[in-house]
Amino acid sequence: MVNKAILIGRLGKDPEIKYLPDGTMVTNFNLATDEQWKDKNGEKVQKTEWHKIVTYRKLAEICGNYLVKGSLVFIEGKIQTRSWDDKDGVKHYMTEIVAGEMKMLDSRGQGQAKANSDTTPEAAYGSNGTPMEDVPF
Repeated sequence: MVNKAILIGRLGKDPEIKYLPDGTMVTNFNLATDEQWKDKNGEKVQKTEWHKIVTYRKLAEICGNYLVKGSLVFIEGKIQTRSWDDKDGVKHYMTEIVAGEMKMLDSRGQGQAKANSDTTPEAAYGSNGTPMEDVPF
């Protein structure tokens, strides 16, 4: 069986950073993907779909430090639905993408991060935040 989501889109706002009770870092952000087509009258139609993205641990740290509203990113992860009961006993559901991989696609840097690799922010960016491909040596 396979549970895999692959998305390319832009962040709707800066990532929200949280910590679980055990100290694990978590980031949440919304990602917009667009679809365009022409209707039967030849008019251009555009539809935007919003996706909830969640990252954990090192990938959460990288997303929290480097992503901002409008960032163009590639996300690969699994689809997960959570449920909870509110104070009135009404059950709520939320479907989100738990990202295992994120690649920054903006022209200001081609950085990437994988949840299960040794890739660190320094691998894509210098210690002063300059993209490594901009370093003149």
